[in-house]
Amino acid sequence: MEQFQAAALNVVAKINAYLSDYILIALLVGVGLYFTIRTGFVQVRYFGEGMKKVFGNLSLKGGKNKSGLTSFQALATAIAAQVGTGNIVGACGAILIGGPGAIFWMWIIAFFGMATIYAEATLAQKTRVVNEDGSVAGGPVYYIRTAFKGKFGKFLAGFFAIAITLALGFMGSMVQSNSIASSMKTAFGVPTWVIGAIVAVLCIFIFLGGIQRIASVTEKLVPVMAVFYLVGGLVILGIRFRYIPETFGLIFKYAFTPNALIGGGIGYALKTAISQGAKRGLFSNEAGMGSTPHAHAMANVEKPHDQGVVAMIGVFIDTFVVLTMTALVVISTLYTGNGPFANVSGNFAEVLASSGIDKTNMMQTAFTNALPSSFGNFGNIFVAICLLFFAFSTILSWNFFGRLNAEYLFGKKFSKVYTVIAIAFIFLGSILSNDLVWELTDMFNNIMVIPNVLALFALGSMVVACLPKKNK
Repeated sequence: MEQFQAAALNVVAKINAYLSDYILIALLVGVGLYFTIRTGFVQVRYFGEGMKKVFGNLSLKGGKNKSGLTSFQALATAIAAQVGTGNIVGACGAILIGGPGAIFWMWIIAFFGMATIYAEATLAQKTRVVNEDGSVAGGPVYYIRTAFKGKFGKFLAGFFAIAITLALGFMGSMVQSNSIASSMKTAFGVPTWVIGAIVAVLCIFIFLGGIQRIASVTEKLVPVMAVFYLVGGLVILGIRFRYIPETFGLIFKYAFTPNALIGGGIGYALKTAISQGAKRGLFSNEAGMGSTPHAHAMANVEKPHDQGVVAMIGVFIDTFVVLTMTALVVISTLYTGNGPFANVSGNFAEVLASSGIDKTNMMQTAFTNALPSSFGNFGNIFVAICLLFFAFSTILSWNFFGRLNAEYLFGKKFSKVYTVIAIAFIFLGSILSNDLVWELTDMFNNIMVIPNVLALFALGSMVVACLPKKNK
């Protein structure tokens, strides 16, 4: 089994290296620039409007709707998908491999991604359909077929549906349960398979309630878990306050000269930093990936633009708030002062190997190192609890997105079969090799970007038409 995993990891890693280093960066930056320019920097001009729509009438009790969701429920479901292991484990992995500078490139991806997700959300609203039973359905498969008619459009939509079902419904859920199980084992010593079984049982209960139950859970869970995590992060930053200026300095320094830390030539090191920022940035905020439009399509709003600006706030919260908190805590604790990676001389890979730190325990290590020794295991426990909520909420949303596409492919009768398979993958993820799980998820995430971005480019004029007339 170990030999098979090692062989599979090697193959999948090579595929991902090509996709993320070349195709992914070109597509994500390209589509982000395209919509930033065509919409006249929508992420800047309408940022205030988006914040008002999200926080102006904030409620954790959206209530049940006969069809669709409230705008905030849709956003909460989207953020539940966005704010997951990518904000903790993913960010830590990017820093370990690409250096602190990878965070800078995550910011760049997210800034342009705000324009991309505006386009995704507005198109999801424009092309959504109401089924005979009154239920609402929407997402990339619908705007892909709007962009490309005939057999080609049908093929691309089907290709996307298969990719997202595998990427989020199956492989992605494995990543989330894997991270939950690993962090819980570090904090409490509980066997990973036990945690996997508990998570699977909880998911069954919520999955059976459909989108209304998922939305009801996420609209309450997302704000609470975000505040809980941010308060804990602020405590650590308060302790490491004198290192904050140096932390930002390291982010900007290693964004352009990462070879000073991770070794190799400047070209190789810079490519590594940028690709890690792009890959983990995509996994974190999901702009351009085509996942969150499924939630935004179900929002009951007056016009598509209204949900577009709300969607932008989801990317902002995910990357510029939550993920940035992870980065500041990790870098200020481990890369400055007396941190294990501060003033590294020689081979960083050797220093890393001897430290025993990897992406799954990096945030826990940072919390533990920053807190006084009298706090004991509190840092490990705190991060494990945060990761549990983040990853669990992501499983809920991703399962829903995957199920919508499975039903598109095989009909609603396939829903029960899909749920059984998804639950099996959730449990399986808790006991499989961490690196293999991440690489498989990255591969399918990368693949599903391609048809989604092609459709976004093709429907650029439709997106621009959704802007308020006086500001086009």
